[in-house]
Amino acid sequence: MKPNSFKRCCRVILGLMLLLPILSIGQENAAEETFTQALAKLKAASTQERGLAIEQLAAVQNPQATVVLKALLDGRLFTLKADDKLVIGEELELDYQISAAENSEKLGTVDRSATQKITLTNSLRTSLRKLIGRLELNDKDAGIRLAAVNAMAKSMDDESLTLLHEHLVAEQDKKVQKAITLILGLEQLNSADQAQRLSAIALLKDQASQAVVNRLNELVDKDAEGHYLEADSDVRNQAEAALAKINSELQVYAAIETLFFGLSLGAVLVLAAIGLSITFGVMGVINMAHGELMMLGAYTTYVIQQLMPNHLGLSLVVAIPAAFIISALVGIIIERGIIRFLYGRPLETLLATFGVSLFLQQTVRSIFSPLNRSVATPEWMSGSLQINDFLSLTWNRLYILVFCLLVFFLLLQILKRTRLGLEVRAVAQNRNMAKAMGIPTGRVDALTFGLGSGIAGIAGVALSQISNVGPNLGQTYIVDSFMVVVFGGVGNLWGTLVAGFSLGLANKFLEPYAGAVLAKILVLVFIILFIQKRPRGLFPQRGRAVEG
Repeated sequence: MKPNSFKRCCRVILGLMLLLPILSIGQENAAEETFTQALAKLKAASTQERGLAIEQLAAVQNPQATVVLKALLDGRLFTLKADDKLVIGEELELDYQISAAENSEKLGTVDRSATQKITLTNSLRTSLRKLIGRLELNDKDAGIRLAAVNAMAKSMDDESLTLLHEHLVAEQDKKVQKAITLILGLEQLNSADQAQRLSAIALLKDQASQAVVNRLNELVDKDAEGHYLEADSDVRNQAEAALAKINSELQVYAAIETLFFGLSLGAVLVLAAIGLSITFGVMGVINMAHGELMMLGAYTTYVIQQLMPNHLGLSLVVAIPAAFIISALVGIIIERGIIRFLYGRPLETLLATFGVSLFLQQTVRSIFSPLNRSVATPEWMSGSLQINDFLSLTWNRLYILVFCLLVFFLLLQILKRTRLGLEVRAVAQNRNMAKAMGIPTGRVDALTFGLGSGIAGIAGVALSQISNVGPNLGQTYIVDSFMVVVFGGVGNLWGTLVAGFSLGLANKFLEPYAGAVLAKILVLVFIILFIQKRPRGLFPQRGRAVEG
């Protein structure tokens, strides 16, 4: 290359390099201008102009455009009556917290009457939902892509189908792939081509979706005159085979759900019975006021929630130690004031603690009234974990199950690794020998009763999240608590755990066949027959309990 030609090439390249930033700035300015113009058109009264503005916003390369479009779809886009400024509003009690539509700059709060909502027709709303889905389909967040796919499914057309087909090839997230496959398969079932419909059934037979079940049922159903809705017998046969496969999966999901509800009921029974197991096992006291100690824990949760109305999650956490302390103190007072004079006379302790239970119920009625009190569930315990259309696990029962296991293993560590635990086990095995060795059995009795009562209070915190709090709360669980303790073996924590979960599972597996009431009766009959054969339960205690 000649020197002059080389110099000319260098000048051209240098010129282009200098020109590129200018072109880029020009493109950014043009995009910004288009964005501003589109925002202005949104305020127009004409539906046609508003539709053009939506299309312009969807086409412009500006992240704020998606924010504006989503606010418009959600009914959160307004103009201020004072200066016609376009803003995004978030609802407060009586006002709106507003921000500028062009850049999300916070603008404070305004009265609702000072705003005018940007409205949409049904056709614009349908178009807007599809446009937002297409914009979010390429988002980095898989959750946003999944939401976009589900939004597009509500208003599907040929263009959307083509877009989903193209995106399925590049999509890496399994959940998004599954959602796209479901949509494409359902649409493919509408094809006039037999091969396409058979291919769609092959795709959908592994999808646990109510929409798939409904659509396949349509293929095998008959009309009023007795004719099959699907004329092709091969398609019908494949649809029936797919339904049989899905129904077998549904039975598995139903069993899993029953197992979960049985375990969650068992967790409640274990929490209710574990404190009773300690007091009954160590001191031989039939504490009929145990249910009322749970009631005190539930009311403690209610009171703390009233004191912290804006911090529901924190109030529940605070209620756990508070309920333990209050119920434990009441338990110690009951033991020191009444029960210590009645050791060795189980019938009299039963009558005395029954009187205490009536006293506690009436005290609560006098303070809080006889009406039930509702305890709000924190946001993180609300709703359910949705596995698929046929299986969901409620968060509150899942947390109670985990909480039950934590309380159980914490109590186990206290009894095995602390001085109090050593003394409790010594008194439980041989009270006279423990007393001769210098263990203060009176103090151990008081602390043990307080520990069992405190755990009853913690159980009340858990119960407040699944039932209303009222004066009769404890009566609902006291019989079940004694059943668990007797079935598992008096004073044996592992027996209480096994018995609680076993009875919970038995109840839930019997309910679909026998009903809730008859299921409880059958479980009670089983326990009576079992105790006839093994009077000391599944895991009988050794030591003083055997001697008694």
